[in-house]
Amino acid sequence: MQEHSLQRLLLIKNKFDAISFYLNERSLRIWCATEVLEHNKLFGTGGNTIVHRATGVSYPTIRSGLHELSSKEKLAKSRIRNQGGGRKKLTEKHPKLLNDLESLVEPLSRGDPESPLRWTCKSVRNLVEELNKKGYSLSFRTVCDLLSELDYSLQSNKKTKEGMSHPDRNKQFEYINKTVKTFQKNTLPAISVDTKKKENIGEYKNSGKEYCPKGTPIKTKTHDFPDKELGKAAPYGIYDLTNNRGWVSVGISHDTAEFAVNTIRSWWHKMGKPLYKKADSLLITADCGGSNSYKGRLWKWELQKLSNELKKAIHVCHFPPGTSKWNKVEHRMFSFITKNWRGRPLATLETVINLIGHTKTKNGLAIQVILDNKKYTKGIKVPDQDFNLINIKRNGFHGEWNYIIAPQIA
Repeated sequence: MQEHSLQRLLLIKNKFDAISFYLNERSLRIWCATEVLEHNKLFGTGGNTIVHRATGVSYPTIRSGLHELSSKEKLAKSRIRNQGGGRKKLTEKHPKLLNDLESLVEPLSRGDPESPLRWTCKSVRNLVEELNKKGYSLSFRTVCDLLSELDYSLQSNKKTKEGMSHPDRNKQFEYINKTVKTFQKNTLPAISVDTKKKENIGEYKNSGKEYCPKGTPIKTKTHDFPDKELGKAAPYGIYDLTNNRGWVSVGISHDTAEFAVNTIRSWWHKMGKPLYKKADSLLITADCGGSNSYKGRLWKWELQKLSNELKKAIHVCHFPPGTSKWNKVEHRMFSFITKNWRGRPLATLETVINLIGHTKTKNGLAIQVILDNKKYTKGIKVPDQDFNLINIKRNGFHGEWNYIIAPQIA
């Protein structure tokens, strides 16, 4: 008898392994019930146990199938179980569950400023731990599903708040746009300038990913303390708004107005002059702060010296405070430089130079880059008697932002 039971168990198991993938909840319990009935017909009893051992299907499910076969009231073909059958949703069993979860995720909006997770990372595992402390018995996957049900998703911070907007913000944008178009129409140089973020030189982690053989990532230092010998690189960039050409001087000293204007000087002699041979003036669009600040005396003094050297009028338009991201050099050149060196440690100045110089785009951006070894001094003051000699003409519309520095009359 035992031998027959073992043979029957193996037969049922083989059949179950072959068809179980194609069975839904209802067809599974009906099939198990028919196997029980067939076994009991042949051997009298023990069908429930044999089928349970062969398939792993629970006794309650098998009994449910037997009851369904013997019942006069048949379940509709379109249904898998009777209406109201199956496990109740957790939110029905625990009506306060969603409210308790949301009070942990958004404590202030839910009126719970004393939430235990107000000052803690709201990871799913932390949420599970806190909810289970309240008497629930929840899994990681369950809480993920509940968060999705509440329309929550993982999101990073997004830079959108620009702070107080200047009342003439848009008018200044329009003025800059009009001025740039005028220069372009007259085949005169119009450039956008700014300093890129200073970068530590050395084997430091750089954000982004780079393809490497599996299991052999580029190894970098575990801290970001600057190397006193290698120092930092300060790339000052110039973007030609007309020709989609860029220039970068990589400084190893301080980011001063003298450094900024010297970069413009280098750009003119190496790149600008060949393109604009007949130009008698130059337009610079710049942020309102940093080394090219509209408040900086040294910035204007250095521009005066450049104007005298080139014998050209230098027109300057500054973007309003808090709008630096609109500066073209940022998203038409610097952003692509960052993409090009993503995941690559800037181990040496040569690495920085090569990565900048090889930055290209589908639209044809090309960048020339040089290393500026000059040491620039911070805190240089321009005396009143010198500053007052600057040949500056301020525009009637925001003259602090829009002005022309012309060559001084000898």
